[in-house]
Amino acid sequence: MGLLGLLSKLFHKSGSSAKSDTGAVKMVESKRKEEKSVADKITVGHVHMSGCTGCLVSLADNYGGLLTILDRYADLVYGLTLADVRHIPKMDVALVEGSCCINDKCSVDEIKETREKAAVVVAVGGCACYGNITRFCRGGQQNQPQHESFLPIGDLIKVDVYIPGCAPTPQMIRNVCVMAYLLLKGNAEQKALATSYLKPLMDLAAKGTEACFCNLMTEVINQGLCMGCGSCAAACPVRAITHEYGKPQGQRDLCIKCGACYAQCPRSFYSFDVVNNYEAILGAINGALQ
Repeated sequence: MGLLGLLSKLFHKSGSSAKSDTGAVKMVESKRKEEKSVADKITVGHVHMSGCTGCLVSLADNYGGLLTILDRYADLVYGLTLADVRHIPKMDVALVEGSCCINDKCSVDEIKETREKAAVVVAVGGCACYGNITRFCRGGQQNQPQHESFLPIGDLIKVDVYIPGCAPTPQMIRNVCVMAYLLLKGNAEQKALATSYLKPLMDLAAKGTEACFCNLMTEVINQGLCMGCGSCAAACPVRAITHEYGKPQGQRDLCIKCGACYAQCPRSFYSFDVVNNYEAILGAINGALQ
């Protein structure tokens, strides 16, 4: 065999080896994709009622985490600022921001339609959960002074999950989105973890549409559970809570009943289901966002 023939043979051999290696890489990549623990996406919508859009800003503050959720786990099917859809479609999870103006028939119809079209309704933020500062509004718009009565959405429809706060932290919104996905689409172990995480927020929704410093007084401080951590004072958006001698003091005339202090208190809706599964829950959330 001549030199040219030998080189040609070696070339073809190395070429086939390279093709084989490329094929192996593709097989590994496809196998990695197949190993994804949960497959199909859920549908999510953001319904904006009467609010300041602060909760939507908080949602967007997840940055890359939000992009990961929208890329792998959720299809955004409705949102006034993000999705070009005029009417509320059917969806798995509806994230509702803001309270409902009962003087506005369109708003009342919209929140009722949201309940009909969504499998799970999540009240996001103090306005949707408890009415927040909109309870004290008079004249929702300059040219429509008849808009003067606002209610938390729980007074009009059944709400499944609360994410209280003014505004809720980006991590809280992100975690609920991930856990809602695992609850609807995950395996048995993931559904159990999601149930453990979401149950306290479901119980919070079942308690009703009012929460303020009085709840901390009756359910935490008067029960000897307050440890003086200051979380309630730090969470209050209107600085209605101060700390004196290591204990919180509330000013009722400043309170806007947003529920932020009650939701932030580590002793308010303490759950052994979450604490005992903390590492597994955190691992599931971090794993989903990798």
